Amino acid sequence: MTEVINETDREIDGSEFVALADYVLDQMHVSASVELNILFIDPEPMADLHVRWLDLEGPTDVMSFPMDELRPGTPDRPTTEGTLGDICICPQVAEQQATEAGHSSVEEMLMLATHGMLHLLGYDHAEPDEREEMFGLQRKLLLTFLATR
Repeated sequence: MTEVINETDREIDGSEFVALADYVLDQMHVSASVELNILFIDPEPMADLHVRWLDLEGPTDVMSFPMDELRPGTPDRPTTEGTLGDICICPQVAEQQATEAGHSSVEEMLMLATHGMLHLLGYDHAEPDEREEMFGLQRKLLLTFLATR
């Protein structure tokens, strides 16, 4: 079950992010009954989290906080229960990045949510081969989700 919490003054269509989570989790063979929170927060609390957890200054676009360290399932053995974790997205940072990338803020935040879900499922991009795998999967998931809308 995905809950979307908007703590900003930006208008966020929570249903779109729930649909994205349902799609990504289904594609990764994780039951929609697994708990996931997607929070939209302002730059100040994001900067606080960024310093506290990564010792980096300033707000960032997305941070993921895994809970039960769940991993993708398989078609015959899906991941069926547990708490995936929390994804925090800063719409203001996403808006800046969207402008630089030449697409909408919503598309940027959907990409960030997909990125966050993959982190929660154990993907990382510290090494070149990990980066290639994670970003390729992120792109595929987001593009196929957007094609279904």
